Amino acid sequence: MSKVRVLVGTRKGAFILTADGKRENWDVSGPFFAGWEIYHMKGSPVNPDRIYVSQTSSWSGQVIQRSDDGGRTWAAPGGGVQKSPQGWPMGESNRFVYDTSDETGKPLTTHQFYDGTQHPWEFKRVWHLEPSLTDAEAVYAGVEDAAIFQSKDGAHSWQELPALRGHGTGPQWQPGAGGMCLHTIVLDPKDPKRIYIAISAAGAFRTDDGGQTWKPINKGLRSQFIPDQDAEVGHCVHHIAMSARRPGVLFMQKHWDVMRSDDAGDSWREVSGNLPTDFGFAIDVHAHEPETIFVAPIKSDSEHYPLDGKLQVWRSKTGGNEWQAMTEGLPQQNCYVNVLRDAMAVDSLDDCGVYFGTTGGQVYVSPDAGDHWKPIVRDLPAVLSVEVQTLS
Repeated sequence: MSKVRVLVGTRKGAFILTADGKRENWDVSGPFFAGWEIYHMKGSPVNPDRIYVSQTSSWSGQVIQRSDDGGRTWAAPGGGVQKSPQGWPMGESNRFVYDTSDETGKPLTTHQFYDGTQHPWEFKRVWHLEPSLTDAEAVYAGVEDAAIFQSKDGAHSWQELPALRGHGTGPQWQPGAGGMCLHTIVLDPKDPKRIYIAISAAGAFRTDDGGQTWKPINKGLRSQFIPDQDAEVGHCVHHIAMSARRPGVLFMQKHWDVMRSDDAGDSWREVSGNLPTDFGFAIDVHAHEPETIFVAPIKSDSEHYPLDGKLQVWRSKTGGNEWQAMTEGLPQQNCYVNVLRDAMAVDSLDDCGVYFGTTGGQVYVSPDAGDHWKPIVRDLPAVLSVEVQTLS
């Protein structure tokens, strides 16, 4: 029987939840890297026992961890035995160095800061890790300040794909409330050179040549406080999801609005429909039904919790516009938690399972695509990310 492995990143460590295909009885292991913020952890589709982890701390910096045995043991690639005086691993695997101009040797570009002035790029942390669909040694990293890096040697070393920052709009990018982060990386399973990324608060971008050139893909997005509604960049995109069965059809949870593109991001249209609020962070697509999508509506951009204290996942089976609240098994009173952008995932079992984690430390599973929910765990630290591996 197949089984699932749920990778959970929290404010104070990483956890791994495992169950068989029935998804009824769960084993919980962790915390790994206790006390550290685990912004994201994800397994390789090529070698499921290869798991990459972003371990970060405002005090201690950034560490990339890797497991080659499904999370039983961990090592910092390229870190060797050298440690800093504080005791965390040092080495090439933890170095994210922005490219400079070939002509001048100076920083490639600056970006707009909160006060409207230009500001240099400063590395803070890795928000998202996206392993290659074809090579277990290859992995992408989305970082803050916003840039995309690539490793071709199992995360031993990292090189920026500088054309993203350098394509011309970089000086117009600015941080959102959570910083200027590249938080979403989507790889096209049919075209290995096509990659989508999203940045708060710059917007969505696409490359069709493996990162040599990039273009903004924000036509049709509308944002309340942008003077020019047709601006090429400046939109606060929260997350993008795509079905592997239908590449090129994208769904987006924006700061406000749920959006859809049927042309690989070249244009977008709103599909919020009858949602009670279209603010939120998380969005995902059913593994087998490309028109079935899931969101977790949040009250507003200042009140990051569900409407009326009722935790709800809303499902559309029509690709948007027509939505239904899926609440059975979820708390429907006095629940004031948030579901963050990387904290929702689906498995690929025949009966598609949906998972999400909350800032209250709960991780929920629905083994029937949202019809019924139950908690896997209730009392973890605040959940930052949830990823699922379907294992043979």
